[in-house]
Amino acid sequence: MPAPLLMIAASFLFASMGVCVKLATEFYSASEIVMYRGLVGVVLMALLARHQGLSLATPVPAMHFWRSASGVLALSLWFYAIGGLPLATAMTLNYMSSVWMALFLIGGAIMLGSARVDGRLVAAVLLGFLGVIFILRPTLEQQQLWHGLAGLLSGMLAAMAYLQVTALGRAGEPEIRIVFYFSLGGVLAGALISSLGSSWHTHHSLGGMGLLLAVGLLASTAQLMMTRAYGTGSTLVNASLQYLGIVFSFIYGVAVFQDRLSWSALLGMGMIVGAGLAATALRNRSTPKDSQQSLRES
Repeated sequence: MPAPLLMIAASFLFASMGVCVKLATEFYSASEIVMYRGLVGVVLMALLARHQGLSLATPVPAMHFWRSASGVLALSLWFYAIGGLPLATAMTLNYMSSVWMALFLIGGAIMLGSARVDGRLVAAVLLGFLGVIFILRPTLEQQQLWHGLAGLLSGMLAAMAYLQVTALGRAGEPEIRIVFYFSLGGVLAGALISSLGSSWHTHHSLGGMGLLLAVGLLASTAQLMMTRAYGTGSTLVNASLQYLGIVFSFIYGVAVFQDRLSWSALLGMGMIVGAGLAATALRNRSTPKDSQQSLRES
């Protein structure tokens, strides 16, 4: 399948996963959903690794640990945000990761004493955060504000996780192994947080179990499709098509949850999408191809 079609399909599956997560929050805590989502991913990646004759032993366990720690925390905050915000809003805040990465690049240039900071990157970052202001304006209820801040923080942590995935790709780690250890981290962290918070649900309904299975299958399939798309197609084209996930989420939100978004929220979402695309285009000019291919293997 061509890379653009893979990315469109992956974006649709991620939006569909968001629907299942939002429905599942009525039965389970965010940590439980993360755990079961990881469990499905562990099983699928182990089966794929066995089918391809790939060893899951890794020479860089510390790198996988830090990648999993940031990625799982980002996922947990994102699932928490999905439970309390309109689906498209939660999706958009998580997609702030591209803007956060641009901010990291600017901060790194300043710390290294670079004589020149790209003004276009600065403008993209400012546009992205202006979009956040429009989305999280005081019209949100107080309890929604906490979910909004969690979604914003999930995007920052996701950016950190993507940078760590880039380092793993440079170290020669295959995507199946990266996703396997990320999923394993989700199982362990989700189980630990659920145990500490006494949020275990020992009685499962058929519908609840179906939603958990759907979350894991949709997320794992979308991850592999997105990884393949970034490995074979144009980074900028893929990044552009990835934002279709927000459109799909908006349609789902209106059709399934009767979400109603204000014009200011829609304007903020547009600003974040524009900022993310601009930041990706500028980063694409200075990022090695091997790094680009592994950037979104989360």
